[in-house]
Amino acid sequence: MSSRIRTYVFATDPITAAGISSQLRQGPDVLVVDAEELDSAQVALVVVEDIDEDSARVIRAIQRNGVPRVVVVTTHADDAGLLAAIEAGVCGLLRRADATPARLAAAVKSAVDGDGTLPPDLLGRLLDQVSQLQRRVLAPRGILLNGFTEREVSVLKLLAAGSDTAEIAKNLCYSERTVKNVIHDVTSRHQLRNRSHAVAYAVRQGVI
Repeated sequence: MSSRIRTYVFATDPITAAGISSQLRQGPDVLVVDAEELDSAQVALVVVEDIDEDSARVIRAIQRNGVPRVVVVTTHADDAGLLAAIEAGVCGLLRRADATPARLAAAVKSAVDGDGTLPPDLLGRLLDQVSQLQRRVLAPRGILLNGFTEREVSVLKLLAAGSDTAEIAKNLCYSERTVKNVIHDVTSRHQLRNRSHAVAYAVRQGVI
């Protein structure tokens, strides 16, 4: 019993919630918990017609109650809904028509393992939107998808190599004041304590 994934099911109508909960209980991997045990859930399944602002509020409320991973099951999934789900912090999305008991259980397991679930066509649309975001919004401002500028990455790489401010300035043909400003911008924006913390954060994010 302890190895089963504690899962909370939310639906906009009680019949749907009861039906999905019943299906999940028949499998060996999921333990369905009720609203009183929400704070113990590892994953939440949120079943909605559309991913709109009301759905996003439900998702955020569930997350505020301590559920770390949310999978959405939706009747309709267009580009706007996909982005709304991502902005709300979901880790998986299934179309209701595809939500068989086996696929629901697989999505729950993927969520608790830290993986995501997304229909292939939506994945393609998501990648296209990310590409457009990079080309039209971030690149003109000199920002990479990881949230750092190319100049910040260059400075962080030299910091990681042990260079001091003067050495970084000489290597990159910047003034020392510019280097200090770059480091200050990084630590302030990401709420980091110091240079060492900035380097460690950049490594964790895969920036350097």
